[in-house]
Amino acid sequence: MRDFITPIGTDCKKLAIMGGTFNPIHYGHLVTAEAVRYQFHINKVLFMPTGHPPHKPFFDISHTEHRYLMTVLATVTNPYFDVSRIEIDREGITYTIDTIRYLKKIYGNDVELFFITGADAIHEILNWKDPEELLRLCTFVGVTRPEYHKKDLLMKIEELRQQYGSKVHFLEVPSLAISSSDIRKRVKENRPIKYLVPESVENYILKFGLYKDI
Repeated sequence: MRDFITPIGTDCKKLAIMGGTFNPIHYGHLVTAEAVRYQFHINKVLFMPTGHPPHKPFFDISHTEHRYLMTVLATVTNPYFDVSRIEIDREGITYTIDTIRYLKKIYGNDVELFFITGADAIHEILNWKDPEELLRLCTFVGVTRPEYHKKDLLMKIEELRQQYGSKVHFLEVPSLAISSSDIRKRVKENRPIKYLVPESVENYILKFGLYKDI
């Protein structure tokens, strides 16, 4: 696998991974990443467009390069954000543990790894590939919306801490009613997507005629 890791500098002690299909990336993703960066004093957030996720066996990867370039466009103005090609250039199914192992091999113990995910994923994390190793290698941040029922989540976090000694946190972020699937639907129906995605992403979608044939 080619190395597409951006040098993060010796002053980087905390690196957060923001994974997702980003099909397309939107303001909800950006707000979430910035909220985690601020709350946990993250030095760099590495956006990681997904290659072929195991939980989406029929995922259309035909827009891989478009997804990557849109993510670059959306994040380029934030000096704390970078984009990685690790997963989109990996052959076969993409597993989170493989990415974390790769990053750990590069940065060692000098950099603390954080993984940003949805709160629902925290409940399912033991079903992921090699979950115990994953929980040992990085700190998880489960993001929630203000209306999210947190009681069960807090119980699950405590269970993971007691059984595996894992570092799992949750963070409530502003509720943005934006989804990539809705954006794709809007584009297909010729409805506006302005203020749902950065202007650079909107222009890219229009320029290449994306999502017209979904």
